[in-house]
Amino acid sequence: MDIKLIALDLDGTLLNSKKQLSDTNRKALSECIQNGIIIVPCTGRTADGIPLELKSIEGIRYAIATNGAVIHDLEKETVIDTRMLTWELAMELLNFVNDYPVMYDPYIEGRGITERRFLENLSHYCLSESLQEMVKNTRDIHPNIIDYVKKSGKPVEKINLFFPDMEGRARLRADLDKWDNILVTSSIPNNLELNALGASKGEAIYRLADHLGISRNQTMAIGDGENDFTMIRMAGVGVAMKNASEELKAEANYITETNDEDGVAAAIYRLVFGRQL
Repeated sequence: MDIKLIALDLDGTLLNSKKQLSDTNRKALSECIQNGIIIVPCTGRTADGIPLELKSIEGIRYAIATNGAVIHDLEKETVIDTRMLTWELAMELLNFVNDYPVMYDPYIEGRGITERRFLENLSHYCLSESLQEMVKNTRDIHPNIIDYVKKSGKPVEKINLFFPDMEGRARLRADLDKWDNILVTSSIPNNLELNALGASKGEAIYRLADHLGISRNQTMAIGDGENDFTMIRMAGVGVAMKNASEELKAEANYITETNDEDGVAAAIYRLVFGRQL
């Protein structure tokens, strides 16, 4: 296959269950870069949340963050493209979800904004130990989230929601699905993610590929979560992890091994280089 760009989801895909990049996956990425293939982390995280061990791989220059809300040139430390929630819409959403029993984090300028009442009760919102650690490292604490966003006057990349129970998640999702001016998706079972229209991973891959002069047929995307649907559908080759949902697998051109079995490396070697892991 004539693949020139590979977009990779992180959690549940490139990273294992401990949120680590395996040596095998790292080697596969480096081999791609050595062969002129552009590797693009494509994540619901902000750019700050992308592990340093990944960003430090020589040749990884671009990143798609917060589900496609921001496309970064990491080398130049510039932003290529954005699709953000306006300040007004973000304020409306925050005031709306504030009436529900949910932890909410707006992302502004690459950082999550949280309150101590949330950060000190992460287990209540069913976050795993590894996810708790990641959240603690990527959030800034303020006395009141809504007041902070109101005073900032800045657009919001994404609003992330964590739930203590699935019934509450289902109720709020049903209400949010009535909004026609946002995208509602999810990356793990007990969260929801609110983005602006146009802020999807698939559309961001198109925009980055166009910026780089790469055709859609020369792109590959690998993912496992609901927020990966658009990139699996829209990339030239869509690859689902074995640990992905059955719905995502049905959309994919190819299904690889799990994230704990170096599924990214297996897909790259099989589809790009024509050999087994």
